[in-house]
Amino acid sequence: MLDREGFRPNVGIILLNQRNQVFWGKRIRTHSWQFPQGGIDRGESPEQAMFRELHEEVGLQPEHVRIVARTRDWLRYEVPDRFIRRDARGFYKGQKQIWYLLQLVGHDHHLNLRATDHPEFDAWRWNDYWVPLDVVVEFKRGVYEMALTELARFLPRQDRQNRYLRGMRDESDPSSDPSERQQPMHMELPPGASFDPNPPG
Repeated sequence: MLDREGFRPNVGIILLNQRNQVFWGKRIRTHSWQFPQGGIDRGESPEQAMFRELHEEVGLQPEHVRIVARTRDWLRYEVPDRFIRRDARGFYKGQKQIWYLLQLVGHDHHLNLRATDHPEFDAWRWNDYWVPLDVVVEFKRGVYEMALTELARFLPRQDRQNRYLRGMRDESDPSSDPSERQQPMHMELPPGASFDPNPPG
């Protein structure tokens, strides 16, 4: 389903944890990392497509998240010809996207990359909000920057009081979740990235 200019309607998802870190997924069998995204089917609203893609790509249900914000207008990127099927060249131009900022209200163990028979990701991690765009496929970087910039002002405020005590997370913090603290230690990271199991607040 393309618009008159050759752009396919699409949704993008920026998923936050309680520390305002974002879900960062490694595309299956590649070295590229990205946010969940997917096309809007005929008859779907952007929000309906977002919840469908959220489940298909990361296994979450609507009750596991809350919608914080969305972009006001469509954000577009063009796909280079070498990435377009030959039978689609000439009329398919790229994607136009509505981006959603979500906050996880469930737990890390609710995430499931194998929710369908056609997984999009084979690894994931929580990353700082301003993700390293050099590991995103080049033609998507501009849209990522625009979406992150527009939605940054809606980031939930962080209650820093009693979050850490002498470098350790306060066990009395009701938002403290053992599954969040037990980050997987063996994972493939993007070039130049490092993993810190106790990132600074």
